[in-house]
Amino acid sequence: MKKSILHIDEQSMQALEAPTLLTHDFYEQPTIELAKSLLGCLLIKETKQGVTSGFIVETEAYIGPDDRAAHSFNNRRTKRTEIMFHEAGHVYTYVMHTHCLLNVVSGNVDQPEAVLIRAVQPFKGKELMMQRRQTAVERNLTSGPGKLTKAMGITMDDYGKTFFMPPLFIARGITPSAISQGPRIGIPNTGEAKDYPWRFWITNNAFVSK
Repeated sequence: MKKSILHIDEQSMQALEAPTLLTHDFYEQPTIELAKSLLGCLLIKETKQGVTSGFIVETEAYIGPDDRAAHSFNNRRTKRTEIMFHEAGHVYTYVMHTHCLLNVVSGNVDQPEAVLIRAVQPFKGKELMMQRRQTAVERNLTSGPGKLTKAMGITMDDYGKTFFMPPLFIARGITPSAISQGPRIGIPNTGEAKDYPWRFWITNNAFVSK
């Protein structure tokens, strides 16, 4: 089936000119529900170079401490995972293979769960994204967890902040017409956890990771 992108009508475009930030209550959903609810929301990052934003089109849920694929499996509490034990809505960034990856902390305090943002569809600041990614191919800007953080200027400096306020925040966006679900990606050595259908994406969106 042909890949497509989210289309924005005039009314929605006007609303997005002054986006409504999601409040703390939004993040208090069960992690699986949060992973689905984040689809279509607008991720925004302010930097000295400019502002970039994009609609979240792909997520993965990680439900520690019983999820062998989660960094917090067995309640593993380290300098890296510490923020996962805090309130929902905090920013959890970590580095994997030189790439910074972005997660939304979920679950209750001392219930370390998170949602990985795997891909976004660019909205504002596309030229800046192209400069950072050194590509003019729009569909290659943010179609993966490492790509989107580089394109949007999201770094380890964002670790421990919240998504409730600038410079890194999430706002209301567009409701997806259809959501797909399947196993998570890139976690082969995690036993039965590799088969959990906890990856969610906007069906047929062109920016979902390969």
